[in-house]
Amino acid sequence: MSAPADNGVGTGVRAPKRARIAERTLRTDRWWLQPLLTVLGLSAFIIYATVRSFVRTAYWVPDYHYLTPFYSPCLSTSCVEGSSHFGHWFGDLPGFIPLGFVVLPFLLGFRLTCYYYRKAYYRSVWFSPPACAVAEPHAKYTGETRLPLIIQNVHRYFFYVALVVSLINTYDAITAFHGKTGGFGFGLGNVILLANVVLLWAYTLSCHSCRHVTGGRLKHFSKHPVRYWIWTQVTKLNTRHMTLAWTTLGTLVLTDFYVMLVASGAIADLRFVN
Repeated sequence: MSAPADNGVGTGVRAPKRARIAERTLRTDRWWLQPLLTVLGLSAFIIYATVRSFVRTAYWVPDYHYLTPFYSPCLSTSCVEGSSHFGHWFGDLPGFIPLGFVVLPFLLGFRLTCYYYRKAYYRSVWFSPPACAVAEPHAKYTGETRLPLIIQNVHRYFFYVALVVSLINTYDAITAFHGKTGGFGFGLGNVILLANVVLLWAYTLSCHSCRHVTGGRLKHFSKHPVRYWIWTQVTKLNTRHMTLAWTTLGTLVLTDFYVMLVASGAIADLRFVN
């Protein structure tokens, strides 16, 4: 994203060469409601996810092999027995390091650099701008050309890591079809884990980077019918990227909360088979 020349006098809406309008906005509707709801929603998820990632309790149900996505993959000897599906790559970790530390920074990076989330927190947190036809408070505009916002350009690389994490979550969901007495088992927890994985795949594949990977460099769609078909399917998902961005935050919390309740003994998993 390019930025206009500054020339030392500022490029914001209050710059000397811009129209002189004293009011911040002439809008009379509740334009501030959407940014407020966005801040509340993102803050609620961040607080919940942060607390759950550090508490190190009630994240694994040994009877049914339910593992919360906030702790997957669990690769440390600090993980409770059975929860390390991919072995122990690390020894005991101090309490200030979450057990899912291997992928959590990449998932955070993927979300933070996501095109939709950029719009969400640019408007609601940075007020750039907070709403259409509402003046932003910043005197200068540099876009994503300087630190720290220039880091947004690595979004495509976080996307590749997100694909790997989605595969891991899929493995966790399949492994969870485990009965209390061994063999195949199926309960409400499986429905929740599976639904969460499906929606996470939908969110990941609806990413703008995925759309670019599948068809962004093609000059002649007619010469690449398979890639063109894939590109059209990803484009359909892409139109729902905002909805999936919020839905997956909700399903992540729901999945973790359900696993926590079952693991702590607060409720019993509703079992359909074994």
